[in-house]
Amino acid sequence: MKLLDQIRSTGYGLTLGIHTRIDETIAHVIARAHVGNIYVNRNVIGAVVGVQPFGGEGLSGTGPKAGGALYLQRLLAKRPTGLPKSLASTLVVDQAAAKGTPAAALTALRDWAIGERDPQTAARCDDYLQHVMAGATAALSGPTGERNTYTLGARGTVLCVPATASGARAQLAAVLATGNRALFSGSAGEQLAASLLAALKAYVSVKKGAKDVSADFDAVLFEGDSDELLSLVKEVAKRPGPIVSVQGVAAGAFADAGHDGEDYALERLLTERSVSVNTAAAGGNANLMTIG
Repeated sequence: MKLLDQIRSTGYGLTLGIHTRIDETIAHVIARAHVGNIYVNRNVIGAVVGVQPFGGEGLSGTGPKAGGALYLQRLLAKRPTGLPKSLASTLVVDQAAAKGTPAAALTALRDWAIGERDPQTAARCDDYLQHVMAGATAALSGPTGERNTYTLGARGTVLCVPATASGARAQLAAVLATGNRALFSGSAGEQLAASLLAALKAYVSVKKGAKDVSADFDAVLFEGDSDELLSLVKEVAKRPGPIVSVQGVAAGAFADAGHDGEDYALERLLTERSVSVNTAAAGGNANLMTIG
């Protein structure tokens, strides 16, 4: 645990090699490492496109992974519609294993919205619930004797800067759908946080000072005019550490358009991780080694 903490404290997370025949050790390290590519009982170079999508976390990269499910879409001038749904159809989501139980939190927000007579937010949550991606995993084809998996996970904390009540609710829905936590800045977010049920408040915090970007966050969702967005982007870019993704929409974008209107790209609130395991090295007396 101490060694993993020391590795994480460097801020870098491109590749990590693990050499052990004990399954519990492998699971322990994978669960706690913040690294884009993990290799078990094999070399840590020579990633193959489509087999070990390559890219790091933190100071080692912000995504998307080369050869991963999100790569080609990011090269297009216009984001494809229905991307989360198309991804969800090819990945397997294990909600029991997904950190933060995104579906449960999103369901709680939907039920709260219904009680608040807010059909737009409730409909947005219902749509997101059909393709919750945090914790989604795909087994990728590769050579015999090797197991390769690709997993989507939550980034962590998302700074939410809404201009309106509807914008704050849309931002919270996007954050919960991706298994993240929301850090609200501004009066609209503060008012929403105060009105939520206790079960939802566990996923929300509020920071004072709308122009202060010194807090710890891993992505940004913004609602407002273009000049304000540009100012925010400049302030976020000055921060030390990893590059932080900032998504912006116009003020009032969620007031009348409903869920078919302007929206945030959920996949940009997720991390990608590839794990490659040399299964041939797991034979022999591996089971005996774990006894006792």
